Amino acid sequence: MVPAVSSAAYDAARHRAAFVDRSNRGRIAVSGKDRASYLQGLLTNDVVALKAGEGCYAAYLTAQGRMIADLWVYELGDAMLVTLSADVKDVVLAKLDQFIFSEDVQLGDATATFAQIGIVGPRASSELKQLVSDVSREALDALAVHGNVRGTFRGQAVIIARILDAGEPGFDLFIDRQHTANVFAALRAMDVAELDEATAEALRIEAGVPMFHRDMDEETIPLEAGIESQAISMTKGCYVGQEVIIRVLHRGHGRVVRKLVGLTMERDASVPARGALVGAGGRDVGQITSACLSPALQRPIALAYVHRDFVEPGTAVSVDDRQAEVTKLPFV
Repeated sequence: MVPAVSSAAYDAARHRAAFVDRSNRGRIAVSGKDRASYLQGLLTNDVVALKAGEGCYAAYLTAQGRMIADLWVYELGDAMLVTLSADVKDVVLAKLDQFIFSEDVQLGDATATFAQIGIVGPRASSELKQLVSDVSREALDALAVHGNVRGTFRGQAVIIARILDAGEPGFDLFIDRQHTANVFAALRAMDVAELDEATAEALRIEAGVPMFHRDMDEETIPLEAGIESQAISMTKGCYVGQEVIIRVLHRGHGRVVRKLVGLTMERDASVPARGALVGAGGRDVGQITSACLSPALQRPIALAYVHRDFVEPGTAVSVDDRQAEVTKLPFV
């Protein structure tokens, strides 16, 4: 049975502000004067170009161009904070440690140290300004995507980062985990709605944001998931897996066998299960990775990998013997 979306929390996220506990993500601290140049050779984006207060989205690939993880890198000025899916954090931490030789780089698992709380919606900056001190609303509004700034919450140091991956634009607040309950209580006292898992998932799917180990995994090439424009620098120097990416982009003109697309179902159709097959022309052409009942469209929607011959928006397909249509992302 598909969990019900909270209409009140969804409406708050879309029109005012809502918060969601993202502390179950993994967090890695990278320090030392060589941290940027070290990560530059491993990750797909231009990490060395980041100045204090800036950040980027990136992927970590195998030599075959397949994903180990997608991650967010924040240059704080005295260290870098990397966030990623919790279930690959240990793997990534071990691989990063493996490649440190003479570089001045130190790695730390900060997952248990920090709480990570997302505050999203059109009024996220104004609500956040009421919550934190030592940072102006103008500074929050001026933050570029993945930008970060420091502030305080009741005398406790916090890091604030601009995010898009929650489905609705907003901010992540990083604070010592022991103060989590106090932040939640303060947000509730301000009448900021709390997003449950089902509602947060609906926002993510409507925005077409792929999630690792849901819509991407260790067999995925970033171009299949459509994250290359955000996660891959086309101008930086070498990184692990670059040769495969360049070969596909230049020799293959970016064509891959399958692509992640959006699917819109009939209004009275049931929400398809993850792994449900996508059909067209009497054969299976793809598979569902994420799906929900869209509060905005009032019908089931899904993310799915389909064969490259069926990726154009408007293409008719079927899911569970019901009609569906390939839809340009984001849905909303």
